[in-house]
Amino acid sequence: MTRESRGNSDDGSGARSDPQPIDLTDPDTFARALERVETREKGNCFEDFAEGDVVEHDPGLTLTRWGNESWMSQTLNHDPAYWRTDAAEARGYEEPPIHPDYLTAATLGITVEDLSEKGGYFLGRTDVRFPETPVYAGTELHVESEVVDRATSSSRPKYGIVSWRTRGTDAETGDVLCSYERTNMIPRRDPVAADGNGEGTDGGAAAADADDDEPTLPAAFVAPDGGYFEDFVDALEEADGRDAAVAYRHERGRTQDDVTVASLPLATLNTAKQHHNVDVMADSPSGGIVTYGDVTRSTALGHARSDERTWREVGFDDESFHTFVAVGDTVYAFTRVLSATDDAGSDEAGTVRFEHVAFNQDDEPVYSGTRTAEIRKRSR
Repeated sequence: MTRESRGNSDDGSGARSDPQPIDLTDPDTFARALERVETREKGNCFEDFAEGDVVEHDPGLTLTRWGNESWMSQTLNHDPAYWRTDAAEARGYEEPPIHPDYLTAATLGITVEDLSEKGGYFLGRTDVRFPETPVYAGTELHVESEVVDRATSSSRPKYGIVSWRTRGTDAETGDVLCSYERTNMIPRRDPVAADGNGEGTDGGAAAADADDDEPTLPAAFVAPDGGYFEDFVDALEEADGRDAAVAYRHERGRTQDDVTVASLPLATLNTAKQHHNVDVMADSPSGGIVTYGDVTRSTALGHARSDERTWREVGFDDESFHTFVAVGDTVYAFTRVLSATDDAGSDEAGTVRFEHVAFNQDDEPVYSGTRTAEIRKRSR
């Protein structure tokens, strides 16, 4: 019997008969159909990446006031220069610009479909940088990523490790607006054999257990008296030469809800199932959908910025995500001041380097990273 005669007969005119009727609304029939059809998969596996590959991410994204203000309001970033025209102009902006946190999240969100939609742990990101000139609403963001490293993991045979260098550019001018390097564990299409010793190229649990000695904390913690550049300088001078560190926690917390967990990442075109597919995530270690790492990070930074006079964000390094944050978890923040130097690009500010830690209601660290920002000086 020919293929055509099994329901697609040709009467000689070139026309074909309708295919054999199937009642796909019958539950049993539909269940059997699902077992037989091919699933058109999304995303890429570890084997699909090769060092040096460059991926141009579609469709891009137009940065909008609505997207910017939604991100900022939900992560408690209330710097008036990003909300009010008068405050923006006082800082030298033409209008309230796009916030670097939203810019970073949008740049990464666009890449997810091509790079990490298959899942896997977000291991970290570093060398996050922005231009000195502001980015305004209406800018069309184009994003591309280059594979800079890939490695197998003998301790996690179902995964490999991939690092990408990502650049978000102005589609009109080609100017780089945001750039960074990030590293993810990516599922393998074909798992490799584990070596059985629990030590792979990722270093994971083995590295964490390498030193059981409890770290020594300084005898005292010094908190700055305010949020101006001079306050951070004074606090560092007070701690200098003593067994002390400049560190403090922030009072505010933000409990994660459907908006922060699902709506914000989807608005940046982040298609990772971890943030919106309850069905798939029911069997995951978290037992449900989890917060986009950039929401966790931005929330913690929003708490920190509420206790300082931020002038301009310079960049971030050594960012790591330590455990998942889910609906109902509350994100708090802790800050350590590492250095303060009077070398900012504006006479109105000085440069401060911070270490930030986001933690949950059980005091477990969920994010950490270093941040360099220009902090406003007191009016002279």
